[in-house]
Amino acid sequence: MAENLGLTSENYTYDNLFAGDYPKVTESVTIESGQNLKRGALLGKKTGDDKYKLAISTNADGSEVPIAVLAADTDASAADCVAPIYEAGEFNVQEVEDNSTGSDLFPLSEANRQALRSLNIHMKTPVTE
Repeated sequence: MAENLGLTSENYTYDNLFAGDYPKVTESVTIESGQNLKRGALLGKKTGDDKYKLAISTNADGSEVPIAVLAADTDASAADCVAPIYEAGEFNVQEVEDNSTGSDLFPLSEANRQALRSLNIHMKTPVTE
């Protein structure tokens, strides 16, 4: 006879955003309205009001320089909202590029990857066996 120990089962969807065991540093921030963003998007912070938005190279408000990775899908289409971010960690560069959509996306060149590394945001290319 099976004994019920109060255990339950849960299903998780693994998204490959993480690329290592480097400690992840999280924070909650305000995402500027007018955006529907996916987990893994690179975010910059506006200098005028400290709101976060997608880091696009043609922005001219401080947000053109990414300083964080979005930790959860966030729909701020209708209004500003609070969302979790990663301020540090090791991330799969392919997942970050796939989730940071935009025609003028902040390019993840080697120089830009070095700049992110100085913030302890490490972009890694996964190695397949």
